[in-house]
Amino acid sequence: MTDGTTSEQSNAPTRPLTGVRVLDLSRVLSGPHCTRMLCDLGAEVIKIEPPDGDLTRFSTPRRNGIASYFAQQNTGKSNLSIDLSAPAGAQILRDLAATADVLVENYRPGVMDKLGLGADALRAANPRLVYASLSGYGQTGPWVHRRAYAPVVEAESGIIASQGNARGGRLAKDPHSHADVYTGMELAAAILAALYQREQTGNGQTLDVSMAETMMYVNEHMHDTLWDGEDDPQWIRSFRPGDYLVVRIASGEQYIVSGHPAERGTFELFVNAMDQPELLDDERFVDVANRVANYDALCEIFMSFAATVPDAETFERTFAANRLATGRVREPGELADTEWALERGATVDVDDRSGGSIRLPNVPWRFSDGPDVAVSGVPKYRGEDNRSVLAELLGYDDDQLDTLEADGVLSSRVPD
Repeated sequence: MTDGTTSEQSNAPTRPLTGVRVLDLSRVLSGPHCTRMLCDLGAEVIKIEPPDGDLTRFSTPRRNGIASYFAQQNTGKSNLSIDLSAPAGAQILRDLAATADVLVENYRPGVMDKLGLGADALRAANPRLVYASLSGYGQTGPWVHRRAYAPVVEAESGIIASQGNARGGRLAKDPHSHADVYTGMELAAAILAALYQREQTGNGQTLDVSMAETMMYVNEHMHDTLWDGEDDPQWIRSFRPGDYLVVRIASGEQYIVSGHPAERGTFELFVNAMDQPELLDDERFVDVANRVANYDALCEIFMSFAATVPDAETFERTFAANRLATGRVREPGELADTEWALERGATVDVDDRSGGSIRLPNVPWRFSDGPDVAVSGVPKYRGEDNRSVLAELLGYDDDQLDTLEADGVLSSRVPD
């Protein structure tokens, strides 16, 4: 681990990753989500932005120059802005890497090597460094130089087709960047494993995590796609959650019931919940194969029943009594205002740098020992910590910092 932390974090209570220093050279979402996790777990994360800044800084909504998208992924990180294409800028990064435990980057493969900042160069000077690279298709192979963003990888990995198949064949990208977030999470897990292994070996290593492999890895139905054998028609293949029903009750609220109504065992639970035992003897529904063949009719029976249930409390109680989980279909953000979210502290207000606050989702982890782990700190402006971090970690004096600023190696955008 690092010998110390910057003064900004030195007085923070001990969290699981306190003492780990991370250089974050990533942009937009995949890498920043990974380093957000490390930051929230207590690591000292130093985000290093190019002079143009992270693209998410220019998104909306924003207040006083702080975009809420940027804040969600970067609150709590220190911020430097360095022109790495300048020899002096590249040297600053080399010097910082010598003090770091982890470096995370999501540039296109080869970019960091061209700057003289690749894994081999930086780990030669600091063998304990965990150098983590995140890319679309990995650092090797025939697709290494393809440009890749979340929508592209989701198309290539079958996610968009799968979603389209569930919508009657209409292909469209959903609003969420699954490939970015999932890959960031997988990279964070790999980094933690590498740090643990370093405790045994004394050495860091290079990590290569691709979005495309991640989207295959996290697709719980990939096994079914790859299956080339026979199958029993009296079972629902891979649970088929895309068939789960969303129904509207009498109050107008919509609910999903977890479980495939045609599956053996689950069908009987639905029948009991509806108190319609005659369905057990209906020739259309005598076994799984027949229930699948007559699935539209089965769904219509269930939806008709749901429409007679007067309210949410009755609906949930009825199905819970029959071992079926239900969930209300809420608009994004509604869950954050529930009694459950309030009691759990599921959201947090962070400083918007203008006397107000930005409301963000909090961390999902609860540790029994040690201090609370939560989103903390403030979202920083580009280059806000140039002088303090470089003075503290590398011993730069005012004259050196003034020269680097005058030469454009260091830059900042901080409101007056």
